Amino acid sequence: MKPSLLIVDDDETIRTQMRWALSDDYDLCFAEDRASAVEAFETAPPAVTVLDLDLPPRTECQEGMTVLSDLLAINDTARVIVISGQTEKRNAIQAVGAGAYDFLCKPVEMDTLKVLLHRCIHVVGLEKEYRELQQSRRSELFEDMLAISSQMQSVFALIRKVAGSTVPVLLLGESGTGKEMAALAIHRRSACNEGPFVAINCNAIPETLLESELFGHEKGAFTGAHLQRKGLLETASGGTLFLDEIGELPPAIQVKLLRFLQEHRFQRVGGRQEMRVDTRLVAATNADLGQLVESGKFREDLYFRIAVVSIRLLPLRERSDDIIFLAREFLQRYALQERRQNLVFAPDALSAMSRHCWRGNVRELQNRVKRGVIMASGSRVTAKDLELELRMPVSRRPATTLRGAREQVEREMIQQALKRHAGRITTAAAELGISRPTLYELMEKLGISRRTTISFQLTSSNTHTGTKGHTPFRTPTRNPMPEW
Repeated sequence: MKPSLLIVDDDETIRTQMRWALSDDYDLCFAEDRASAVEAFETAPPAVTVLDLDLPPRTECQEGMTVLSDLLAINDTARVIVISGQTEKRNAIQAVGAGAYDFLCKPVEMDTLKVLLHRCIHVVGLEKEYRELQQSRRSELFEDMLAISSQMQSVFALIRKVAGSTVPVLLLGESGTGKEMAALAIHRRSACNEGPFVAINCNAIPETLLESELFGHEKGAFTGAHLQRKGLLETASGGTLFLDEIGELPPAIQVKLLRFLQEHRFQRVGGRQEMRVDTRLVAATNADLGQLVESGKFREDLYFRIAVVSIRLLPLRERSDDIIFLAREFLQRYALQERRQNLVFAPDALSAMSRHCWRGNVRELQNRVKRGVIMASGSRVTAKDLELELRMPVSRRPATTLRGAREQVEREMIQQALKRHAGRITTAAAELGISRPTLYELMEKLGISRRTTISFQLTSSNTHTGTKGHTPFRTPTRNPMPEW
């Protein structure tokens, strides 16, 4: 499809000249005055506009400058190339200052105009790609949470829905899956986002102090209570209170929390006055609350109160699409902090990360990448730098997604083809029915190092050792092929 070009010029001879010179490469539209130029620009926005500044009825390029202003008012990113006479060059420069892309002086050299148009169209294309990339990037980043997997996109959609309400939300997931970040995302997108966000880990505070931390206490309520103190429920008033590891709440505090959720009222420890606050509750746990309810360790009525909406954050091993994506994001971030921006992952690191079970989930991945940035001795972060070598446990589970199954099959077929063809890329690619560059791309994506091809070559050569008339193969002291 040819790019569109709007030519605004009142001279019929010039328009005919441009039609002959440019019609093969562009879809042309013509206008003779301000009104027709604006109408054509609004009806079918062109990729580029060529505008003669010397348009009637006004002189000294005033009409052309007005047209330029009108077009940029409609679209401030419009690309407009202005044309003026040599004596009006000052006006052309003024037009560039007002937002024109470039200018040419009359008489216009068509070859020069073609070069300028080609460059302008190229820039327009680059800017479009950049905007699309930025838009894609924004879709991957959700309230500081990064993910590209469909599972996490569903989580983001659910957060958007529940954030606007005031109902309690229960976040479920293993340690390190980002439950606190999800709670913060709910807070930021809620009507109380200008209020405080207060987080507490119920398992990190002794049972004797937890009630006072949550509900506050009056002066003299217990030994050491020298002053009246607000609890976190009051501190978070007008905002959100995040209770992490809520399954660890003692039974007595469960009763008091249940009353607050029912009536939004509570009493400080040692107090008799009813306190009322407008605090939204978001809770989280990595335990099975249903099982705790059955065993009598967690109140069933409280469970149904806090779990009006439940959101499960999947472990990293169940959303494999995010592993390498997140790893590269963390690598970029920590490499910048350590002033080692040229760092990339070696193929063995990519393979090890894809196979690792990630019991610590995103938090573990984050810490391993941070370690890799510090430990890397060259420009590549290896599996050894990440401490993901053989002694580290890897997931032996079969693929649970179509993407994972496809990658397993692709990896196995490529490795078998390389083995059959003694590591020769060209013949292996031909057998697989793909091009050589495509095979290289797949090898990088699947973490198959070029060292694999060398090992196949060595194995093939060794099968001929000892044959009469052949010199036994000797392993070279240096790697014959640079690491990929």
